[in-house]
Amino acid sequence: MPIKNEVMLIVYADSMGKNLKDLKYILNKYFKNAIGGVHILPFYPSSADRGFAPLTYSEIDKEFGSWEDLENLNEDFYLMYDFMINHISRQSKFYKNFKKNKDVSPYADFFIRYKDFWPGGEPAQKDIDLIYKRKPRAPYVEVKFEDGTSEKIWCTFDEEQLDLNLNSKVVRDFISDSLIYLAEKGASLIRLDAFAYAIKKIGTSCFFIEPDVWELLGFTKSILEPYGVEILPEIHEHYSIQLKLAEKGYWVYDFALPMLMLYSLYSGSGKRLVNWLKTCPRKQFTVLDTHDGIGVVDVKDLLTEEEIELTKDYLYSRGSNVKKIYSSTAYDNLDIYQVNCTYYSALGNNDDGYLTARAIQFFTPGIPQVYYVGLLVGENDIELLEKTKVGRNINRHYYTLKEIEENFTRPVQQRLINLMKFRNLYPAFDGEYRIHDTINDEIIKISWKKDLYETILTANLKEYKFSIDYFDPEIGGYKQLIGV
Repeated sequence: MPIKNEVMLIVYADSMGKNLKDLKYILNKYFKNAIGGVHILPFYPSSADRGFAPLTYSEIDKEFGSWEDLENLNEDFYLMYDFMINHISRQSKFYKNFKKNKDVSPYADFFIRYKDFWPGGEPAQKDIDLIYKRKPRAPYVEVKFEDGTSEKIWCTFDEEQLDLNLNSKVVRDFISDSLIYLAEKGASLIRLDAFAYAIKKIGTSCFFIEPDVWELLGFTKSILEPYGVEILPEIHEHYSIQLKLAEKGYWVYDFALPMLMLYSLYSGSGKRLVNWLKTCPRKQFTVLDTHDGIGVVDVKDLLTEEEIELTKDYLYSRGSNVKKIYSSTAYDNLDIYQVNCTYYSALGNNDDGYLTARAIQFFTPGIPQVYYVGLLVGENDIELLEKTKVGRNINRHYYTLKEIEENFTRPVQQRLINLMKFRNLYPAFDGEYRIHDTINDEIIKISWKKDLYETILTANLKEYKFSIDYFDPEIGGYKQLIGV
């Protein structure tokens, strides 16, 4: 199914109901015409990180269902799958064979072995200092082979997520086979998770290393192009990287939008947001919330350091049930990287503020993505957070069928669904986009026009109010939606 310019849901296979069957039932019963596509977060057998440490791409975790369940979902929605191009599970057959057979294993070149990568087998301190790290030391785990020897291999993230050697034929073949399989299983789009970490070179940060990253993107694109499947590199860093990708025609994420939106609604000034909306990529997926936290590094230089700190301070003081410690090492996270909070709670569980943010997102260039907790206008899940001591779980509530049914009666839920339906069904969003200059920084005005169809959003950032005017050819004039 081709990509549609309609709202895409981001969801785990077991977060709206227990499995993929439940998910299809819920979407068709409660969100008809509000959702056009679904990004199903990793549904493969996995050993860690809520699916992001896959053992294989040829299976679906039995708890979630079957490929037939995905095919059934694909009848109504275009789908995006994840491919972890940087790593594979420590419980995978590749690592187990390597651990058992070492140099005679067919997967001896599958991982990045320190003895082969670094001169002398170990990095110097200057090399370690250069690396864009997720740990306060050289990124590695130690393999203890069955013959009694041991050595270090590269490990950027959790110890269950072992980095792949992108320079080896065996890994390139694995990538090719896996991507083709996923394409044949109904993906319209494949997200390349942790893409910027995949290329490692001595004397560099080992993060988004040019020109090598362009070769890797070209390689994955060439595999999927015959199947009509697009790629979406996932990169959290300075917004200029997204601009580079966009210049070369790739889909990108607008990871700058969440913090810019919060700053605008907290401060009552749209100046910074408008500047970005005038220059942001057009071929992009927009987000306010994801399965990770609210990204901070993505807005560097779009907001000043003072404005970034002010936004974080506002969030902790005006948000609901969110504390700095939830984004710290005490809850398995780094504060500089992200803030852990649902978007609704970041806005103080304020219905009008939340819907104003969504209205602006839906009028921003690109295809809007809405995370399932955001779709259900969810508050911070403090109980799950404290139970697991994992910061990101504050925004990963497991919704039962009963909870979703009860949630559907909330006025804010109905208003959001109406807003999403308008975004999906009104033809102007396939036309020309314009961000208007306004005399007052509190006001943001955005319009879309295609043929006879025109719609204009006017949002007041200080009062948390918005209206949508749109041309109705049947009456030959304009109608207005206020707050939906």
